[in-house]
Amino acid sequence: MPSQTNGSATHSANIAANLRQINTHIAEFCQQYQRDPNEISLLAVSKTKPAEDIRSAFNAGQRCFGENYLQEALQKIHTLHNLPIEWHFIGSIQSNKTRELAENFAWVHSVDRLKIARRLSEQRPEFMSPLNICLQVNISEETSKSGLLLNDLSAIVTEVAQLPNITLRGLMAIPAKADTLTAQRATFNKIHQALQMLQKSHPEMDTLSMGMSNDMEAAIAEGSTILRIGTAIFGARNYT
Repeated sequence: MPSQTNGSATHSANIAANLRQINTHIAEFCQQYQRDPNEISLLAVSKTKPAEDIRSAFNAGQRCFGENYLQEALQKIHTLHNLPIEWHFIGSIQSNKTRELAENFAWVHSVDRLKIARRLSEQRPEFMSPLNICLQVNISEETSKSGLLLNDLSAIVTEVAQLPNITLRGLMAIPAKADTLTAQRATFNKIHQALQMLQKSHPEMDTLSMGMSNDMEAAIAEGSTILRIGTAIFGARNYT
């Protein structure tokens, strides 16, 4: 029977190999779609995965990690406090949890209403650099998902951009599942066009957080700057 140590080492090696493969794919897609790979960041989505998996990915060169569940994330942040990790929150936000978000994360991708942005602004500690935020867009207009509609973006951007202690970096989207590259690109193109319109009056908005393990190519083709990749790095998630 293989030892637990050997199993752990094999798992760690698999995470490192997965990261190399994903970064190779990113480079290939960037060449194919004439994108600069330096414009794209890989966010390793580590929800439901143990802190040791994050440590393995960190040891393989990954620095940015995304979490969906606040209490789980805070435990990992505490466990890995000695590592210079850039923590991103990408899950749904409850109003009563904004202080912990403002105090512990470098980025919050899932801001879906003005009230949340205001609370993050008020609760970001003065000694910390401004909190980077993205506005979540319900690009497929699904009733089951939170997020702003495209028509509502302009008004909220004007308000959020004026808030202190936060920096409005761009837009985030989780589109409905599409089975073809053409369909995936069509949806991502809508949010890219929305960002380009907003950049005319808010040139500081430089971020499109879109694209996951199964639609990475389409996202790169349509201007993504942050790819949120989980299962392709860490394997299938355990929700038990």
